[in-house]
Amino acid sequence: MITRSDITDALDAAGIAFSLVEHEEARSTEEADAFIEGYEGVRTKSLFLVNRKRTARYLLIMDDQKDLDLSRLGKMLGESRLSFGSAERLSAALGLEPGVVSPFGLIDPDHREVSLLFDTEMLEEETLTFHPGDNRATIFIGTKDLLALLSGLGVEYRTIEV
Repeated sequence: MITRSDITDALDAAGIAFSLVEHEEARSTEEADAFIEGYEGVRTKSLFLVNRKRTARYLLIMDDQKDLDLSRLGKMLGESRLSFGSAERLSAALGLEPGVVSPFGLIDPDHREVSLLFDTEMLEEETLTFHPGDNRATIFIGTKDLLALLSGLGVEYRTIEV
């Protein structure tokens, strides 16, 4: 599993500035949002999705205040049906557990078995927030810095309108 120190070490090694806020364990996006109230940065939802045959895996990053229409997303991606992937598939694809899904799983080249998707609106935000491998902290990172990190890792992404 990818740990908080794996993530912060990768950010430090890449020279990426970030802030880390420690808090109580967050069991939902609502709890996480309450713990970081007053801090600037859009709250994100990172969703691990699989297609009907379980042959394609997607990591969708979107604003946690938005609702997702899985049927519409499936059509945009050319998939007949999408669903949330199991904890086992998530661990194999990203090295993360449910509740701490984020693009930081992609820092490990052995865990890049996903197509990364960003909601178009997310890329207009200055700062994004994610759990750093555990749900007792939140990382605040500049959107441009996150994209630079991903680019430096050779990770490609696609933008879509959720």
